[in-house]
Amino acid sequence: MIYPANLEKSFSLGVTGTSSGFDNEVDYRRLDNAIKHFEDLGYSLITTPNVRTCYKGRSSMKNIRAKEFMKLIEDPKVRVIFAASGGDFLVEMLPYLDYKSLKDNPKWIQGFSDTTGLTFTITTNLDIATIYSYNFSSFGMEHWHKSLSDNILILEGNDIVQKSFDLHQDGYYKRITGLEGFVLEKEVEWKNIHPTKSKKDDEIQLRGRALGGCLDCLLNIVGTRFDKTVDFVEKYADDGVLWFLESYDLGSAAMVRGLWQLKEAGWFKNAVGFVFGRPAMYDMAYDISYEEAICSVLDELDIPIIMDADIGHKPPQFTMINGAIWTIKSYNGKGTITFERR
Repeated sequence: MIYPANLEKSFSLGVTGTSSGFDNEVDYRRLDNAIKHFEDLGYSLITTPNVRTCYKGRSSMKNIRAKEFMKLIEDPKVRVIFAASGGDFLVEMLPYLDYKSLKDNPKWIQGFSDTTGLTFTITTNLDIATIYSYNFSSFGMEHWHKSLSDNILILEGNDIVQKSFDLHQDGYYKRITGLEGFVLEKEVEWKNIHPTKSKKDDEIQLRGRALGGCLDCLLNIVGTRFDKTVDFVEKYADDGVLWFLESYDLGSAAMVRGLWQLKEAGWFKNAVGFVFGRPAMYDMAYDISYEEAICSVLDELDIPIIMDADIGHKPPQFTMINGAIWTIKSYNGKGTITFERR
């Protein structure tokens, strides 16, 4: 596994619109405040032109998005590249990327939600570690949540212990100023689902190579020419794969079908466990709960599952390093994650 060089003050961060971009004053204010936060920390930033544009859900045409991204990849001053925001159409740019140049110029690529199409593809195709965590816009809140500061520490090379948070945001709130932080309103409570041979009250401790992202987006990749997942999980079979998954708007039926599709495609071979984030907009069709949907597909694998972890669309969220060895402990509704870069 290739780990890009750590973020240092003498290098820059790049921000580009890999999917959607910004097109109104509230979002511009949030973007500018995020830039200011990093400049106050001593970092310089390079933002591509498509960060401040958006038309029909896209920051720019697919080939332009790829071109702007590759400019940052090939810029020796840039150490980290953030997706400006999520969206729906990132996968359109995948055919236009220069994968040899990506391999020759490993950089930390970070984002979540639709950015999964980029982070997951780079890790599984090129053996380059990537980061599943906040898109750049989240750093525009007036007062950073601890998870944002932890994110920077990890980019700087610190392998810290990330502990589950006390409270999380449970819904979506319209921004008025653009500087709003999280609305922390509901208790964080991880849930352990054990294999049939274990006791229900046991602590779960797992260790393996981390891989995952937004399930909605992963379902767009499976079976395409960019799907090298089976090769990846075979290559790292001795480590075992610890899957982290979360969803944006999959309901119960789509969740069942999606997990079934990935399982039948061979993605979950050599899996040693699953960690699921809090679902953003889960619809209980057929009165099937989130847990029931997951277990109806994965129970037969008879490996531990953790639910409602601090990953994904209901913040705060952890900084997850795709490709790293991680150790997770979950007990009594709380948990910790540590990474090893090997």
